Amino acid sequence: MAKSSQPLTPLADLAIDHVEMYVEDVDASARHWIDRYAFTLVGTGASADHRSIALRHGRIVLLLTQPTSDRHPGTAYVVTHGDGVADIALRTPDVRAAFAVAAANGARVHREPTDHPDAGQGPAVTAVLGGFGDVLHTLVERAPDDGPGLPAGIEPAPATDAAPADPAAEAIGLVEIDHVAVCLPTGDLGPTVAYYQRALGFDDIFEEHIVVGSQAMESKVVQSPSGAVTLTLLQPDSAADPGQIDEFIDSNQGAGVQHLAFSSPDAVRSVRTLAGRGVTFLSTPGTYYDLLGQRIALSPEKVADLRSTGVLVDEDHGGQLFQIFTASNHPRHTLFFEVIERQGARTFGSSNIKALYEAVELERTQQRELRR
Repeated sequence: MAKSSQPLTPLADLAIDHVEMYVEDVDASARHWIDRYAFTLVGTGASADHRSIALRHGRIVLLLTQPTSDRHPGTAYVVTHGDGVADIALRTPDVRAAFAVAAANGARVHREPTDHPDAGQGPAVTAVLGGFGDVLHTLVERAPDDGPGLPAGIEPAPATDAAPADPAAEAIGLVEIDHVAVCLPTGDLGPTVAYYQRALGFDDIFEEHIVVGSQAMESKVVQSPSGAVTLTLLQPDSAADPGQIDEFIDSNQGAGVQHLAFSSPDAVRSVRTLAGRGVTFLSTPGTYYDLLGQRIALSPEKVADLRSTGVLVDEDHGGQLFQIFTASNHPRHTLFFEVIERQGARTFGSSNIKALYEAVELERTQQRELRR
């Protein structure tokens, strides 16, 4: 990934603070993340309109919010999309300065800067900007070297509620959100890239045209000047047959987050531990590993580890990366997740995209057969 060509501005230090998901049942969703992924309960919040639970694993903070009133925007969101990512919150040292630059550059304003007195572990100031589709970006004021904090309006979990950290969390070893993959309707890719470049100073760092049989899609990657926020943007190729991106748009009823990629220092260990806790991953054809030695030099032991876990590998001029997708357990088969390990590589596994696409196609075929 190339460094940003943008001049230093109040947007230069943007990073992902937390991700908010609107969910139909916050308790069931929290249990899933705690039981399967070894997240820890760190905070709760509630009002007449909603209930929220904050969870943490490594530096990843997920805020799960269940709307309890039609007045809450999550009610319409869940009806339209089902459970999903509604807000990718971005931390910045100065919310007011970042907001002013973004707004002047054409960012869609949803809420101007708001003070949060006596915020505790939460941010002192927040503001809200529009992103893609109906997904928002809450700007959160924190110093660049601050560790994970609580979202605004969330109180630390009482000692009676906060269970001790799951010892399996160390073996799983998720660290942070490496990137967010976004599905867009045909025709939205160019305008969305332009919006992030103009409004938030992101760079367009990578693009790919992927063809699998009669299907195809376009992909572009935009990244913040800091390199800490990466969005992989996908749209169907209208000249090809409908495929999985079209199906996502139909099932999600519009643009949305297809997957969150969680970084790990050891993908094989992470996957083995997660699989032992009930997380299901997409299967990789055995021929992938039979042919692997023709493009990447790996020891027989490493290939055996990858084959046994289904983890894929790619390399670029910086080194290697290892990645795998979970199978979607979403009722609409839209949202899923990725585990990714970077050993110097800074790209996104271009050589794996076709294999991953084919694995998702296999899952889609199996799901259609089950629904018959």
